[in-house]
Amino acid sequence: MAREFSRNQRLGNQILRTLSELIRFDSKDPRLDGVALTAVELSRDLSVADVRYSMLDPDADADAAGEGLTSAAGFLRGKLGKAIKVRHVPQLRFVHDTSAAESDRIGRLLAGARTSRD
Repeated sequence: MAREFSRNQRLGNQILRTLSELIRFDSKDPRLDGVALTAVELSRDLSVADVRYSMLDPDADADAAGEGLTSAAGFLRGKLGKAIKVRHVPQLRFVHDTSAAESDRIGRLLAGARTSRD
């Protein structure tokens, strides 16, 4: 019987949960207020983690949050290394995830189309 989840997926989910808690409870940077981590994609050799984030407020400045995450990457990686048991903690790269804002925009377009049709 094949495994349901690969090691990459399990480790990615663990990193996502841990980083979300660290940003929420241990970070003191005001630029990280309203940041939600959406996904973690690990490289095949587990050396790099692309962490996708979005803003809870669609009108908030995502660039400032990205700068805050990039400046906190060393702090987060250190805390992550203490929280999870892996030989090598992956390098963290943060990527803005625009899928939530895009789905909101499409929803507004569809709502506008329905009202104009009625």
